[in-house]
Amino acid sequence: MTKEIRLQVQKNHEKKYKKGYPLLSKEALINPESIYKEGSLFQLLDSEGNFIGRGYYGLQNKGMGWVLTHKEKDAIDHLFFQRKIAAAINKRSPFYHREDTTAFRIFNGEGDGIGGLTIDSYGEYYLINWYSLGIYRFREEILSALNLLIQPQGVYEKKRFDQQGQYVEDEDFASGTPADFPLRVKENGVNIEVNLNDGAMTGVFLDQREVRKKLRDQYAKGKTLLNTFSYTGVFSVFGALGGAKHTTSVDLAKRSLELTRAQFLANGIDPETQEIRVEDVFNFFDYGLKQGLKYDLVVLDPPSFARSKKHTFSAKKDYTGLLKSAIDLTEDQGVILASTNCATFDMKTFKGFVSKAFKEKQLTFKILEEHTLPKDFPTHPSFPEGDYLKVLFIKKETNP
Repeated sequence: MTKEIRLQVQKNHEKKYKKGYPLLSKEALINPESIYKEGSLFQLLDSEGNFIGRGYYGLQNKGMGWVLTHKEKDAIDHLFFQRKIAAAINKRSPFYHREDTTAFRIFNGEGDGIGGLTIDSYGEYYLINWYSLGIYRFREEILSALNLLIQPQGVYEKKRFDQQGQYVEDEDFASGTPADFPLRVKENGVNIEVNLNDGAMTGVFLDQREVRKKLRDQYAKGKTLLNTFSYTGVFSVFGALGGAKHTTSVDLAKRSLELTRAQFLANGIDPETQEIRVEDVFNFFDYGLKQGLKYDLVVLDPPSFARSKKHTFSAKKDYTGLLKSAIDLTEDQGVILASTNCATFDMKTFKGFVSKAFKEKQLTFKILEEHTLPKDFPTHPSFPEGDYLKVLFIKKETNP
């Protein structure tokens, strides 16, 4: 293991780190220049030299490393990683006994005690996301722990070393026996086809599992559904299985047509009975407004940041405007499923975007329910930024 570096915290930052804040930031340190290599271990000390915690240096968009323990006797070694992963798996034991759901998260970064690392289960195969070169330097220890504790059929990995969290193109297979893709998993009884070795994404965002179930079970029956930024169309599949009269899926990616068709077919639904459009969502909103299109249920789940030839979208700046476009295509008494995974604002701010959008449209609304991360995505109590998912079911009330 790397020799530990002693880092001191600025006096005005001591309190939050002593309370358990896990993210290391440059501005919090007296001597940040002491760190020189990703994966370096550090001791975090207060301004008087007293021990606060121990962690590793790893640059990512969130910061420059993570505190992993506040126990001075804890060593960051293979046994440490084994204990953390074992504890996380134990917490997910109910998922391992479910036949209707075979895809879920078994390790959620700082929420399970190791910031910069996530591990997902897709049946007998597992996917590791490395969010910095720093945590990747512990790859052998973590892979060894995973193979010891679970004996997976195979392990794949995604390297997100870019400081904006972008995917690093590289070999995705890590260990075990390679899978035959697409790999079919289940989510609340629905078949989902995933690819663990084909770019940054897999085919489904696991954090929306309970939201999709809610849409299927309580909102879809007899409704017309518009699914924007639809990716592989999983929300549309859940809508169709919930009795939606018709679904329309819209996504700019050319591959979304093929992948969405595959998801419908995996569940015995003829994709020809549904509408799948490869189109810029912003252009579709303009088209829908001109054509007078209206839907009973609109799914609005954009990426935090997106860019097309004509449009640039930032959730923090542009969600209100996007929601106004969705309102235009929603029937009176219809429902908008508004969602964002942007971590730079909280649920209160998100609700403010909703209020502003409806106010500017001179309409009233009612929030029917709200959702955040599911149980297999635990967050750190001292790190609210980790609770990034915000979902609202919003009823558009009839115009006065």
